[in-house]
Amino acid sequence: MLGFMRRTSFAQWPCSIARTMDLLGDWWTPLVLREAFYGIRRFDAFQESLGIARNTLTDRLRRLVDEGLLEKRPYQTEPVRYDYVLTEKGRDFYDVLLVMNRWGDRWLAGEAGPPVTMRHEVCGQETHAEVVCASCGEPMTAENTRPRMGPGYPPHLAVRPDVRERFAD
Repeated sequence: MLGFMRRTSFAQWPCSIARTMDLLGDWWTPLVLREAFYGIRRFDAFQESLGIARNTLTDRLRRLVDEGLLEKRPYQTEPVRYDYVLTEKGRDFYDVLLVMNRWGDRWLAGEAGPPVTMRHEVCGQETHAEVVCASCGEPMTAENTRPRMGPGYPPHLAVRPDVRERFAD
């Protein structure tokens, strides 16, 4: 018989990303990335900031390095210690965090308002993420956007009638 596994809830944390991940699943990975975007680079600083167990943090950092979102750079040789630095692939995840933050601000922030706000340094304004069409700049919504089969869609599935119907033009 499997025992009950208790997990930490992030529902009340002062972070819309944490609250969103409480609903979505493995919250540690995006939170480690969030901290990297906030300027955290060292294991102990990640651990202190997040209050994450060392073994869990080790697993998440290893996975992020293996997946190419973070890169390990030695900053000390005796003993060897590393900075964890965002790669181009990791920096590209920022858009995902911004959109998660926006969603969390809208639906989970509570009466006091968003726990963290975003300032666009280019224009100096407090702002939030918007998903817009890269071609025309108009907002993309579930009502005005449809999925289509791309060139990498598996050919053996593309011929199925139910799949073709889903992606019908």
